[in-house]
Amino acid sequence: MNGRIVSATPTASLHTTSAFDDADEGDNPAMAVHRNAPQADPGCLYGLIGDVARAGSEGTETNACAIAANFMAYLSCAIGRGAYLSIGNTRHHARLFCLHIGRSGRGRKGDAVSLVLRIDQAIREMSGAFAPQIHRGGLSSREGLVALMHDGYRQGRMEIPPIADKRLWVVESEFANVLHQGRRDGNTLSAALRDCWDGIDLKPATKSNRLYASHPHVCLSGAISPNELTNLMSARELTNGFANRFLMIWAERTRMLPFPKETPQVVVQMLAERTRELMVFVGADQHDERDHLRMDLTTQAQWHYGQLYRGELSDDFGDGVVGALLERRAPMLLRLAMLMTLTDLQTRIDVRHIDAAMAWIRHAAASVRFVFVSAAEEARLTQLSELSSRVLAFLRERGEATRSQINIECFRGKLPKARIDAGLEHLLASTPPKISVHVVGRSNDMPGSPTRVYRLA
Repeated sequence: MNGRIVSATPTASLHTTSAFDDADEGDNPAMAVHRNAPQADPGCLYGLIGDVARAGSEGTETNACAIAANFMAYLSCAIGRGAYLSIGNTRHHARLFCLHIGRSGRGRKGDAVSLVLRIDQAIREMSGAFAPQIHRGGLSSREGLVALMHDGYRQGRMEIPPIADKRLWVVESEFANVLHQGRRDGNTLSAALRDCWDGIDLKPATKSNRLYASHPHVCLSGAISPNELTNLMSARELTNGFANRFLMIWAERTRMLPFPKETPQVVVQMLAERTRELMVFVGADQHDERDHLRMDLTTQAQWHYGQLYRGELSDDFGDGVVGALLERRAPMLLRLAMLMTLTDLQTRIDVRHIDAAMAWIRHAAASVRFVFVSAAEEARLTQLSELSSRVLAFLRERGEATRSQINIECFRGKLPKARIDAGLEHLLASTPPKISVHVVGRSNDMPGSPTRVYRLA
């Protein structure tokens, strides 16, 4: 990341870039900048995930996207570490952290998880071995998290047996609590959650504490208001990779219903049976077995993912905070695609699964920009992106050009040099850079400074 991405001050607040500050964009109504709240593409509601979301939102105020996100987190936990996808030397499991963002009283955050809990209860009544452990009491420390899935320990003369099932779905309805805990000196909860997302063993943080947990499979459903998120999220959460492990989605109520309907139990039972069928397919009850179901991508899906990886998944949004929050789009896409594939009771990821997963990535990107970037800044970033795209197209056609040639031939001399420089800097600062600049010296008989020439990287 370049120096513009985040503040170097560990506790610096990011709320100044929020779209939810009280300050007006300006006093002149003609200069006001407005935008719509992000709406998820229908492609997000794929297969079983979509059926659960629609069942929970029908006749209620609850946003189907929020229900789907919570169900995906639950499902990714219930699947466990049996199914895996090898990318290089890393084995990915379908393990998700989802964060539902919505204003208090409008996000319907509690309702968004209630149907998932009813489905879980129905599964437990059919076969308790398939349902994962659920923790709703709030997280406060690394030690408390490890205690929920420890490998056994001695207490005095008593041997405490290990917890064999390492699947743990954490429902953190007040995610602000997690961010508060991360600000306490010596608290290592955020580091422990980072390790959980990565699937790394949780070892003791101190010599006096002998609790540890191997092969954890922790998934998390969090809920928070936009103001809490922007006020409590510090530069530390950005630079240490904690925040970008979450699929952050904006979702608020879609209608006003004073008397919402309850999802019929027969529908809950049917969805629970389909979910259990998926758990049987992956062997979710085989708690001691790991990496026994290999997944891969079809040739078409490999090509499609490669195009996205080199293109949209590597886009530089021009804002440091947004870029840091979306840095893990590629591995998150693969985990989502794994989940979509398994709901089809398949192990080969196809193009349709990549597309469904990409719909979630796009919604997350739009949600992050909506929450963390003001409307005026969003408009500026959009203009910067459009300007940069025009420069790239011009260089593809011309091969190389000086700034003066870009100004005259590409923009007909109508743009200020400062805006062109901002676009060139944006392209140079991309990772990897999309253009390169070369200094071309003049011949000995020609006075003046050397010329800077811009080319495609």
